[in-house]
Amino acid sequence: MPFPLRHAAGCLLALACAGAAAQGTAYVSSEKDDALTLIDLGTLTVKGTVATCKRGRHMMLTPQRQLLVACTDSNAADLIDPASNKSVRRIPLGDEPEAFDLSPDGKTIYVSNEDDGEASFIDFASGKKLKSVKVGGEPEGVKVSADGKLVYVTSEVANLVHAIDVASGKIVKNIKAGKRPRRMAFTPDGQQLWITNELDATVSIVSTATHEVTHTLKFEVKGARAEDITPVGIQMSADGKRAFVALGRANHVAFVDVAARKVTDLVLVGKRAWNVTLDKAGQRLYVVNGLSDDVTVVDVAAAKAVKSIPVGRVPYGLVIVE
Repeated sequence: MPFPLRHAAGCLLALACAGAAAQGTAYVSSEKDDALTLIDLGTLTVKGTVATCKRGRHMMLTPQRQLLVACTDSNAADLIDPASNKSVRRIPLGDEPEAFDLSPDGKTIYVSNEDDGEASFIDFASGKKLKSVKVGGEPEGVKVSADGKLVYVTSEVANLVHAIDVASGKIVKNIKAGKRPRRMAFTPDGQQLWITNELDATVSIVSTATHEVTHTLKFEVKGARAEDITPVGIQMSADGKRAFVALGRANHVAFVDVAARKVTDLVLVGKRAWNVTLDKAGQRLYVVNGLSDDVTVVDVAAAKAVKSIPVGRVPYGLVIVE
């Protein structure tokens, strides 16, 4: 059946309205430039850069709406004020920090220290290490439960996700994931933890009540070798109906129906799709491509890439300030 003209016009109008309504800035970290690239959300163009510490990687907003950037080669986090785009201070994070998460009150930083095989608890205000927990080799992903009682850390070497009790600093459960688990996302109700497994082309779905894997979702991309389907970045929609998974060297993003646990769409993006970020409205998905040095903007309703934006060298993460 031919595509209805009025439907096409409606889609174009929706895209135009979404673009006109978008306001704010996307900050993109870069492993090779020691700087963040700033993308204007309205025009989808680069509007500048902000210098930061060495090898900026994972980023997130604090409860005070400041930007926290983990800099692996500086062994610290850079705290940047988006109002001025200037660094406020540096916070020591220990050796080789890669990913982190914040306690719900923003007072504690939980960080993975790759070389030491540890998860560190850092006091946000003072920068002092409160405690460290020995975990499996090459820890990376870090995710805190909504109630702040548990912190989950992936171990790429051990193929485990460690559930750590925050109060005691003890591992309460080692969850067997797939090969090389990387990143995680909770469903909005907190009942499921989704874990990307880079060398399995899978996502492990874990019940947070039992800490058991209840389902394994396998990805396939037509024309791509199995070993090139390397999922890393993942984000849930605000309503919990969809998950978005970056498939690494397969150069695609998968749209997943969470309830059905099925891939509904595959969207071609840049080279080595690494991390994904939704805007607040859930209309656009921003995909960071580590080998093509760009960000692909995807229209979520149409499941279609609409623009590629060149950014820094070896981009890693993206945070939106709206």
